[in-house]
Amino acid sequence: MTSTPATSTAMTAAAETASTAPAAEAADGTALHGPVTDWFDEHARDLPWRRPEAGAWGVMVSEFMLQQTPVSRVLPVYEQWLTRWPRPANLAAEAPGEAVRAWGRLGYPRRALRLHAAASAIQERHGGDVPREHGQLLALPGVGEYTAAAVASFAYGQRHAVLDTNVRRVFARAVTGRQYPPNATTAAERKLARALLPQDEQLAARWAAATMELGALVCTARGPECHRCPIAAQCAWQLAGAPAHEGPPRRTQTYAGTDRQVRGKLLAVLREAVAPVPQQVLDAVWDEPVQRARALDGLVSDGLVEPLGGGRYRLPHA
Repeated sequence: MTSTPATSTAMTAAAETASTAPAAEAADGTALHGPVTDWFDEHARDLPWRRPEAGAWGVMVSEFMLQQTPVSRVLPVYEQWLTRWPRPANLAAEAPGEAVRAWGRLGYPRRALRLHAAASAIQERHGGDVPREHGQLLALPGVGEYTAAAVASFAYGQRHAVLDTNVRRVFARAVTGRQYPPNATTAAERKLARALLPQDEQLAARWAAATMELGALVCTARGPECHRCPIAAQCAWQLAGAPAHEGPPRRTQTYAGTDRQVRGKLLAVLREAVAPVPQQVLDAVWDEPVQRARALDGLVSDGLVEPLGGGRYRLPHA
């Protein structure tokens, strides 16, 4: 494996000093920008939210849906959503329960309520157009630092550090020489991402999308295909011999038998119903009464289910 002396030295230094100094102090992304964006130009997936006609609203919808959910599951729901609600005003005009219904089985359905709230705020504050300014995006309900940066970058071509799980993993390996990033995003990672960001606005937006795609397709969590990686020869983790992860155990998610599974089953009944659902119908969803009641109470508390008189329930109408 070969690399230019300057790049190899910089990347190795970053890996060696990661534990004693912020990685951003040693990081220089200049040698990475070209190979990664060139790779992206050739290998990027043709996804609907990347097409010009998607607009800022299409980008925002995709970002809400893609949180903790794979592209393959998002695609059909995304297409249906944009057909029904091509503008924020269209979604804002309907009851929030309709957003929960259309969310289907994407999981984490509170995202549907947050997206509905964001659409309502866009309609009220910005005349129905997704705002361009990062601060205005960040002020929308349900929009955090990542989503605001992603929309500003992907929809409006602005220069922002966009840090999702895939990007964090690419930077952890390529620059700090670690197999995995920390379990939660750190200030040091944000500083590193800003240090690696190209100065040119257009290139920075391309870099954000390219590093995300590289992490999704090549620098994956369980089976990185380093032979396909455009920066393998410059990767600090590879140069260090691909050391195994030494930090806290990686978090794994379980689903079967959890309250989350019960909540999903209860919501599935309510999504299919055209009229309020009696308690006894929901009782048939799950045998264990304490867990079932806890899950239903949680749905009500989260605003995903609206209790009515006579022991009936429906998706929220207001």
